[in-house]
Amino acid sequence: MSEVLRLASVSKSFEMGKATKVRVLDGVELAVCSGETVGLVAPSGAGKSTLLHIAGLLDSPDSGEVVINGRNLERARDGRRTRVRRLEVGFVYQLHHLLREFSALENVMLPQLAAGIARKRAKERAAELLEETGMGDRLSHRPAELSGGEQQRVAICRALANGPRLLLADEPTGNLDPDTSGSVFDVLLKLVRDEHLAVLIATHDHDLAGRLDRTVRLESGRLVSS
Repeated sequence: MSEVLRLASVSKSFEMGKATKVRVLDGVELAVCSGETVGLVAPSGAGKSTLLHIAGLLDSPDSGEVVINGRNLERARDGRRTRVRRLEVGFVYQLHHLLREFSALENVMLPQLAAGIARKRAKERAAELLEETGMGDRLSHRPAELSGGEQQRVAICRALANGPRLLLADEPTGNLDPDTSGSVFDVLLKLVRDEHLAVLIATHDHDLAGRLDRTVRLESGRLVSS
C-alpha cells in the first residue's frame, strides 16, 4: 500500500482571550495509506475537526508538515493547495451542505465541472456514483425532496466525484438516527473500498469506528493507537 497522507510533528494552538493560548494539536504524527480506513476518535471539542482541516489543506498548522501523495504541501502556494483539495482530497461533513436549488445529479456534477471535466462525462460519473449508493431513482430530486440519509449519500458521492485518493470525513453520520447511520456508513465503506482510497473518519461513535481498519485516539493534543 502506498502512503497517501502523512502528518509529521503537526502542532496547532488557538488564542482564547488576550493572554490564553490553548494547544489543540501537539506534535501529531499520522500516516494513512491507500486502501486503508482509519478512525479518529475523541470527544467533541478535542480537536478532531482541526486535525481534519489541516490534513485537507483547509487550515495550516503552526508547525509540522502535511504530505499528500508524497508532496509536502505545507508551504505550497494557495493555488497549488486549492488544486490538490479539488482533485485529490474529498470531504464529507456532518451536515451535507448540498445546494438546494440543484438536483442530486447536479450536486454531484458541480465539483467535476469546477475541475474542468466535460459536462457529459461529469453527468455519467455522477449517475454512476448515485446508482451505486441506491439513489438511481432520485437523480432529479432536490435536497428538500430527500430524506436525511439520502442527502448524506449525495454528499458522499459529491466527495468522490473527482476521484480523490484521500477522503476525510467529519462525523459523517452524526446527524442521523442509528438505523440510517448504519446504512449510510455501509454505503460509505463500500464506495471507498471499491475505489481503494485512503480514508480518515472522525467520529465519537466507537461502534462505527470499530468497523474501520484501525483507530487512533486524540488525547491532550496527541494521537495514540486504540
